[in-house]
Amino acid sequence: MSKSTHFSGHPIIKQLLKLLPYQIITRTVSDHNSDRYYKTFKTYDHLVTMLYATLSGVSSLRELSTVLLACEGRIGHLNLNCFPKRSTLSDANKNRNSAIFATIYFGLFQHYRSFLSDSSPLSLPVKHLKIVDSTTISLFSDILKGVGRNPINGKKKGGIKMHTMINALEDVPCLVRFTSAATHDHTFLKDLGLEKGSFVVFDKAYNDYLQYLEWSDQHIYFVTRQKDNAVYTSIEEFDLPDTVSDAVLKDERIVVSKDKKNVELRRVAYWDSEKQKVYEFISNNFLITPDKIANIYKHRWQIETMFKRLKQNFPLKYFLGDNQNAIEIQIWCGLIIQLLMLVVQRKTKRKWAYSNMVSMVRFHLMTYIDLFKFLENPNKQWIELTTKPPDQQLVLF
Repeated sequence: MSKSTHFSGHPIIKQLLKLLPYQIITRTVSDHNSDRYYKTFKTYDHLVTMLYATLSGVSSLRELSTVLLACEGRIGHLNLNCFPKRSTLSDANKNRNSAIFATIYFGLFQHYRSFLSDSSPLSLPVKHLKIVDSTTISLFSDILKGVGRNPINGKKKGGIKMHTMINALEDVPCLVRFTSAATHDHTFLKDLGLEKGSFVVFDKAYNDYLQYLEWSDQHIYFVTRQKDNAVYTSIEEFDLPDTVSDAVLKDERIVVSKDKKNVELRRVAYWDSEKQKVYEFISNNFLITPDKIANIYKHRWQIETMFKRLKQNFPLKYFLGDNQNAIEIQIWCGLIIQLLMLVVQRKTKRKWAYSNMVSMVRFHLMTYIDLFKFLENPNKQWIELTTKPPDQQLVLF
């Protein structure tokens, strides 16, 4: 009987943890002094336990502790000395600051950002394109305030809003802020910290004319959609060269008044033949072509895809704590796993759908199989088995 060529001395979860440099964790522990009040359940133990919970898709602390208990004999691969009790994990989620996990995430992001940029298959209309958006995760209203008026029946869901900015080539968050769902989106724009010459794209929910004026003075450029109720004055209409797409209907300079200040913007009307709809874009850049402005806005959908990838593969429906800190820890662990799995996907030559790859990993977290060799050629072992003479074939079922 021949041995499997995919066999590994470590389970898949251990191979994934190796992609997270240990010095990032130790440096974070030192900077935050996060192990000071913990005798056994250290930051590393907490992180690994929550990453396992995120990948396995458990829905409660009881389920998590039971699953880990079933891994007896293999828990040493995770460098865990003992099984965390429900009460221990619950207390840690409540008391250990979520900023510790945020620091680990951004340390991991800095470690892999150049690799993610270099391995991206995208071709962007402008360099260093940033995309901004937010997503709301529903919670109980007594944890974080919900948006809108209180209903007559008194029942209302709250939520945590994750304001996010990504670099289009990296495809993972480079900036994250948490607020209640009731917080308006445009307040996030002042936290972006963009460099001179940057391009950022976002939807019309982030409308802030005074911020646009400040960016124009700093030579920071944006593209967004114009609000339906916008009041403006057209002061100049530009000629459309023959090289510009026929989908561009109008390119003009407009002025918007806000708090007795005049904000000059560029307005582009664009016809989308697929949706049979006219889109109106505004920007503070007057140098690029109008069809490129429309192309920049099309890339905004990439952040929606990132949110979908996060929520579908690492569901944020069941939380292992009933307080804001525990919820933020779980979200940060979801972002860490999403980044690690994206690195695995980019390092694998064979094309894998992200959700299919995550599903395979989820079902084989404690399986001793070489992850990258298996992802490169998952059918190799099947071919070897089925092409042998009948008396040498393994019994598969």
